[in-house]
Amino acid sequence: MRIVSLVPSLTEAVAASAPGVLVGATDWCSHPAGLDVTRVGGTKNPHLERIVGLAPDLVLANEEENRAPDLAELRRAGLEVLVTEVRTVPQAFRELDRVVTACGARSRPRWLEEAEGAWQALPEPGGRISAVVPIWRRPWMVLGRDTFAGDVLARLGVHHLHSGHPDRYPRIPLDELLDAGPDLVVLPDEPYRFTPDDGPEAFPGLPCALVSGRHLTWYGPSLTEAPRVLGEALRAAHR
Repeated sequence: MRIVSLVPSLTEAVAASAPGVLVGATDWCSHPAGLDVTRVGGTKNPHLERIVGLAPDLVLANEEENRAPDLAELRRAGLEVLVTEVRTVPQAFRELDRVVTACGARSRPRWLEEAEGAWQALPEPGGRISAVVPIWRRPWMVLGRDTFAGDVLARLGVHHLHSGHPDRYPRIPLDELLDAGPDLVVLPDEPYRFTPDDGPEAFPGLPCALVSGRHLTWYGPSLTEAPRVLGEALRAAHR
C-alpha cells in the first residue's frame, strides 16, 4: 500500500502503526524525526501534481487542515481521499482507528491503546480555571467553539472563555482578551510560535502557560503523553 498524508498528526500516526506505507507527506510533517518520504508542500498549498505522480492508494486529509478544492482535484485525478473530522478527544480515537485500519495496520497499535487509556484514566477536574487561548497574533486569534484543542483543555480542567463564540477561530482584539479577565493565558508554540519573549508580554499581570502545540492540537502518538505534558505546564503556570 502507498499512502500520502496531508496531516502532520496522521503522518506520525501512520508511521508508528504501518511502517513503510508512507510515500509522501507535507513539509510540516515533522514527526517521526528523519521520516524519509517525498515532501508534497504545505497542508494548505500541496503540490497536487507531485501527489498524483506518487500514485498513492490513499491520501489522508482533514476537513480543517486541508482545503476542499485541493481534495476535490485529487479525487478528479482518480485518487481515493480519506477525510477525517476531529473536534473532540473521543472523536480523535474513532478517526485514528479508521485511519490505521485503512492504511493496513494488522492490529490496533499499542500506542493507540495506551493513549486511550491515558485519557480514560484522567480524574474529573476538581475545579475549573478560565483561560484565553491565542493561536495567532497580528491579528490576535483564539480558540473558539467546537475545537479539538478546546476539548483537550476542558478535560484538563481549563474552560476557555471563547468556547461559545460563533466562530471556531475568532479574531479578538487584545483589549477584549484582557477585559475577559481570564485566570490564565495558554500560549501554544504552533501554529504561531509563542515563546517566553513573544506573547506573555502582551498579558501583563496574568499567568501564562507556554505549552507544546503538538500535545495540544495533534491527534496521534502524542496523545499518549499529552495529559501529563500539558497538565504539568498548566499547573506550573497557575499556582
